[in-house]
Amino acid sequence: MSEEQLFICGGCNAKIGPGDLSKILKDIPKTSSDKLLVGFDTADDAAVLKINDDTAIIQTLDFFPTMVADPYLYGKIAAANALSDVYAMGGEVLSAMNIVCFPEEKNIEILGEILKGGAEKVKEAGGVLVGGHSIHDSTPKYGLSVTGTIHPDKILQNNNCKEDDVLILTKPIGVGIITTAYSVGEVDEASFIEATDAMQTLNKYASEVFTKYPVNSCTDVTGFGLIGHLLEMLDDNYSAELIFEDIPYINAAYDCAKEFLITAGGQRNRNQFEQFVDNKTNDFAVEELIFDPQTSGGLLISVPQAIANDLLTELKENNVTASIIGKVTAAKPTKITIN
Repeated sequence: MSEEQLFICGGCNAKIGPGDLSKILKDIPKTSSDKLLVGFDTADDAAVLKINDDTAIIQTLDFFPTMVADPYLYGKIAAANALSDVYAMGGEVLSAMNIVCFPEEKNIEILGEILKGGAEKVKEAGGVLVGGHSIHDSTPKYGLSVTGTIHPDKILQNNNCKEDDVLILTKPIGVGIITTAYSVGEVDEASFIEATDAMQTLNKYASEVFTKYPVNSCTDVTGFGLIGHLLEMLDDNYSAELIFEDIPYINAAYDCAKEFLITAGGQRNRNQFEQFVDNKTNDFAVEELIFDPQTSGGLLISVPQAIANDLLTELKENNVTASIIGKVTAAKPTKITIN
């Protein structure tokens, strides 16, 4: 195993800001096909194409620069992040292909450790690693192109929540702040391990539970933070009320935010989304956590109130970290209220 470490420079914190991305995508011609069930025009987690009456395929890809120094850990986190989009749609992983950018002058054993970590997560997901593509680049980048399957009638989109739905979040937020602060020696090892344990955990286990329930909508929380992805879920139709004390977060991330140890990605999210948020806690650190870009974050699930407690109980019985964090309301002047 290589003893060399990676330079810390990204994760989902490296994602192009939501404002810039929206400007770019609006000018790309939309593709129409009677087989295309979900495309990029809805800002959903993945594309879905119908094969026949019983089968649709989910297509997604994700890759990013390193956010941890350990190559093997980086590979596991990047793979878990890429696989997550299939689970957010309610599907099962079929296959994956590696996406690799790696410096020509770096020790090739490092790349071997990255790919080993990724391959282990694909296997854990029940998928088959079938190849990939690699190029030389100045900084390492890794991820996966993933194909999943789902029944056409069971697709979960990220913008189909209903009024009075309960919002359930799996995994704690704050990993962007933690990994950045740890890289400069401002966070202890235990908090870093708490963050990396969450990031390398597959959302498969949450998906296997919630797909047994009549869930209305689901998305995974990644680069746009909790607020950005919740806004996509609400679309133009609804608002939401969140209770901060019920939102799972890494305690050290809150402490870091109090000390203004924050991320550039978090500030991009703040600039884009703070106009939609009424933070009644009047706590700056709360805002930093809800805007913090997540790498391989949890699932945000919108479910009818009648089944929310049963779903939450079963998630916890299956060792999935999960909390009810708020509810969907009728549309109000303020899209999201934090109490």
